[in-house]
Amino acid sequence: MEEQNFANHGKFVPTFHFFAVPVFVINFVWSLVRLWNLGFSFAGIFGVILAAALVILAFQARLFALAVQDRVIRLEERLRYAQVLPADLQARCAELTIGQIVAMRFASDAELPALARKVLDEKVTERKAIKQLIKCWRPDYQRA
Repeated sequence: MEEQNFANHGKFVPTFHFFAVPVFVINFVWSLVRLWNLGFSFAGIFGVILAAALVILAFQARLFALAVQDRVIRLEERLRYAQVLPADLQARCAELTIGQIVAMRFASDAELPALARKVLDEKVTERKAIKQLIKCWRPDYQRA
């Protein structure tokens, strides 16, 4: 497996991103086209509503999985903070948002205290900006 870094850490799930989502979107567009071409009917309108529901379901299912993953990351990182951060930073951990915690998880143990201090003191909130501050990347290959 290729060494993970900022440039390649994004994850695509081929069956979701390149199959399920395109099929659901195409189905929705096709339902709209059929409704337009065949005229408005209960079956046509219901087909569009069902197709829209499938698109929404696909995206919501992905968002639910990512929300659970973020909660697990928060728990893992708080345990890590207890081992790695000095006492003054441990006391400030409650100030970190879930986005900051998720982004900082890629920092190595040696780099984490300085990064956490910078993120807290300078109120850096953008996940991408935090990840770009990391010099020694700690990979996470088990993401959803």
